[in-house]
Amino acid sequence: MSTPVHDDPLSRERGHLAASRSALRAMREDVETLDISDVTANWVNAAVLERQIEDRIKALADLSETPLFFGRLDYLHAPGAERAEGAEGERFYVGRRHVHDADGDPMVIDWRAPVSQPFYRASKNDPLDVSLRRRFGYTGGDLTAYEDEHLSDPAEAAATSKLLQQEIERPRVGPMRDIVATIQPEQDEIVRAGLTGSVCVQGGPGTGKTAVGLHRVAYLLYAHRERLARTGTLVIGPNRSFLHYIEQVLPALGELTVRQATVEDLVGHVEVRGADEAATAVIKGDARMAEVLRRALYAHVCPPAEGIVVVRGSRRWRVAAYELEEIVRELLARDIRYGAAREALPQRIAHLVLVQMERAGEAPDDRVQNAVARNTAVKAAVKEIWPPVDPAKLVLRLLSDADFLAEHAAGVLSEDEQKAVLWVKPARSVKSARWSPADAVLIDEATDLVERTHSLGHVVLDEAQDLSPMQYRAVGRRCTTGSATVLGDLAQGTTPWATRSWAEALGHLGKGEAVVEELTAGFRVPTDVIAYASRLLPHIAPGLTPVASIRENPGFFDVRTTPAGTAGVLAACGELLSREGSVGLIAADARVPELAAALDAAGVGYVGPGEETTHATRLTLVPASLAKGLEYDYVVLDEPRAVVDGEPDERTGLRRLYVALTRAVSGLIVTHATELPAQLG
Repeated sequence: MSTPVHDDPLSRERGHLAASRSALRAMREDVETLDISDVTANWVNAAVLERQIEDRIKALADLSETPLFFGRLDYLHAPGAERAEGAEGERFYVGRRHVHDADGDPMVIDWRAPVSQPFYRASKNDPLDVSLRRRFGYTGGDLTAYEDEHLSDPAEAAATSKLLQQEIERPRVGPMRDIVATIQPEQDEIVRAGLTGSVCVQGGPGTGKTAVGLHRVAYLLYAHRERLARTGTLVIGPNRSFLHYIEQVLPALGELTVRQATVEDLVGHVEVRGADEAATAVIKGDARMAEVLRRALYAHVCPPAEGIVVVRGSRRWRVAAYELEEIVRELLARDIRYGAAREALPQRIAHLVLVQMERAGEAPDDRVQNAVARNTAVKAAVKEIWPPVDPAKLVLRLLSDADFLAEHAAGVLSEDEQKAVLWVKPARSVKSARWSPADAVLIDEATDLVERTHSLGHVVLDEAQDLSPMQYRAVGRRCTTGSATVLGDLAQGTTPWATRSWAEALGHLGKGEAVVEELTAGFRVPTDVIAYASRLLPHIAPGLTPVASIRENPGFFDVRTTPAGTAGVLAACGELLSREGSVGLIAADARVPELAAALDAAGVGYVGPGEETTHATRLTLVPASLAKGLEYDYVVLDEPRAVVDGEPDERTGLRRLYVALTRAVSGLIVTHATELPAQLG
């Protein structure tokens, strides 16, 4: 005998899903039909409101392949109400956004709402007044399964959620997706940390630190929307490929206003066309360069040689040299920006003139003071005492003029270090200079010394371990009045200036008070793969705790000796492409052209990192230098020794190899014709 539809839980849940989607469409239609013709005072207000309505319409889009809700909470009592005996609890569906019916009653609760928090935090030991937690399984956008946990029943044994494991291990094609259905308690604590404090997350491969950072932004925008709408939010990634990989996560959560950028974007005051040797880049990226720049800038301030005379009508007013010196000393002592002090100087001089006028019986007002500040004699004195300085020209002179550099780097940089940063062939102008990435950061530092950088409400900095101290300072300037979420893994630092400790990095960032959290549970990388990669940890980051995979699915792992050439690599790719999911072929940068030619000759379609994969083209050819932060269901790693040898030193090479080994979610094949690095055992 078949179960009646009204008694079938799965059918009822499908019915609620259909009703929720219908309600979401109605919400969107309500916004689309809004008439704002009579509610705006002028065209500016109308334009702003139209833009807000457009954003709201986009945020209410129903993504057919994305489940509208992924969980349900049945409370023993109404949240926030008196727990009276016999009181009936409430039921809430937890999803990516809030959905309400025509009467305003909630059909889906936003995952960020306080009432949704027990979905991530409740346990057998602490059920948080939840009697039942239900998880839903989907195929595409169709609800196909559910799984219940009776948290209030002590007799029911705790078991690992099968649906949760399937969602974590589900194959993917295309960019990174959100993890709202699988956030773990330790991740949720970081996601919901307050806006006022900064957080640093140390997490090994597969621990979800990037996803945690993005979901933290989404949570903060939910909890502090008005404040962050004024001050702004920013996600900083290591490169364009990485930003493209993560760019759909926040829009899928209904957040469309978060800016994404690289550090290079932030400091793009000049065109970068050159590159430094590693040793030179390390010195330019050292925090000591900030002091050299400060000295060089304020060396332009000259004590006045003589007083000035201001002529107004038939009267002459004199300001003595010692009075000018006193103003200059006071402005320097205040430690304000060079440009702000320069703007204040003529007003200070004008004030002294006004004091003399008042003593002479006149009654000058603010208009007179402003007129005196614009007086030709005053402007000439300001130009001589506190001349304008172009930040790029300042850096140009430091890197071109050995004597100028020596004067201001004395006691800060050694003679050898000064020689290392000087250009062999000085540039003639700012436009003709072949600026390096490190030079651009120096110009950004000098720009901030002249004029304060705009500060945002919150900044997320991902793959932070690769930043130099000067780059940290550049990021820190963007959140001096806000907070930061710093994400990284010290073991994956692959630059010569890579971070040695989070305490040191946070100091350069200006967030020394930040709380450091460590994620050690691996959700994405299979046990055998992470165990193999962890053999490198004693050699690249001896103090770190190895990641412990909690995957039930052991995944696939194989190390193969292959003949020289590309045949073995192509065979491994073909084997993995026969499985469901995305495949990444990672190789030393120098090997990529040869592998690309071999794939073309074999008729195997592929894309580059950051390009969109499809069900027809699921292979991505990835230079090892761009693999950081990316994930694939399956990975073929070509020639580990070549990956190590492609870096300037062995430690950096081993770190690059550690990154490449840990990009696989379901399986890894390592192919090698040359001997493996000894550190892999």
